[in-house]
Amino acid sequence: MVPTPVSPVQHLDYDALNSLKDVMEGEFGFLIDTFIQDSADRLDKLYALIGTDNVDAVRRAAHSFKGSCSNLGALHLANLCAALERKARENDLGNLGEDLADIESEFLVVKQRMLAYLA
Repeated sequence: MVPTPVSPVQHLDYDALNSLKDVMEGEFGFLIDTFIQDSADRLDKLYALIGTDNVDAVRRAAHSFKGSCSNLGALHLANLCAALERKARENDLGNLGEDLADIESEFLVVKQRMLAYLA
């Protein structure tokens, strides 16, 4: 049996970034900077929810973060947020710390690639 190849993770949708860059023109750098700061704030908010058992707050925060990531073409990050949103909806936050560590790790990759894209 031949193993199914694993598709590589797509961290950023560069077509989406190019489209945004065309539309935003000189404000594109500000948009990226705002996304990066906003994402860091969202992560802080999610980390603050560890141990609170407030699944609705986690779900809302993950949903909002997912939308922001989708809008900026951060596909894998959006998928991780969607998975966390789904877990919160199912009242399954047993691995919240690990899930957030995965989201934070992906955010750092996205941040680095976005800043490189701006350079």
